[in-house]
Amino acid sequence: MEKKIAEIRKEFEAASFSEIPALIEAYWEDERSGVRNLIGKYEKKLDALDKERERLEAMRQYEHEYEGQYELICGIDEAGRGPLAGPVVAGAVILPKDCEILGLNDSKKLSEKKREALFPLIQEKALAYGIGWASAQEIDEINILQATFLAMKRAVEQLPLQPGWALVDGNRMPPLEIPGETVVKGDAQCASIAAASILAKVSRDRLLEEWDQLYPQYGFAKHKGYGTKAHYEAIQAHGILP
Repeated sequence: MEKKIAEIRKEFEAASFSEIPALIEAYWEDERSGVRNLIGKYEKKLDALDKERERLEAMRQYEHEYEGQYELICGIDEAGRGPLAGPVVAGAVILPKDCEILGLNDSKKLSEKKREALFPLIQEKALAYGIGWASAQEIDEINILQATFLAMKRAVEQLPLQPGWALVDGNRMPPLEIPGETVVKGDAQCASIAAASILAKVSRDRLLEEWDQLYPQYGFAKHKGYGTKAHYEAIQAHGILP
């Protein structure tokens, strides 16, 4: 007896990506339009998955370059160099060589919802990760560049494993205990730096959302401390916070 299209649809919906090709083959000769549409839909999904895996593999180019020399390579990036309020935060991430985190990208290219979804995945799949902070007071005392370097150093110190090489977003190398290199726009080109950028951005955003509960008149949950029109207006109305 021929299966109903609704039953076949449920099979596809329940299948993992690795199981979809076998399902497509099983129903390939079914001429019903509903089944043909299902097959077409999941062929497009498989094609999109292949392209995503190609993109992610291209983002491993910097790690691949040093894998023969160093067992553990960490990516480092920061969030919070531009805002008027809050700390600068850095992430340091060591990914396994065969790690696949679909959707991994520069945190600035992702929606808040996507960053939040990737945050626990990165924590789960990483061999090690660390998050470092430098406060607003430290930024004022030593300047934003040195505070960024300090946050990066602290992030590396939080790693439970010692990496042999660091890949750092940007064009200035922080003073670390390990050797490494800078990668301009590394958060969009290097997998471990992209992962670090997400950990840093989400960690900082969550702090500013907590501050929004303490100081609702400043709108931190919306602008995360950046210099928006609303933030400048709040400063004029309520003054500067510590």
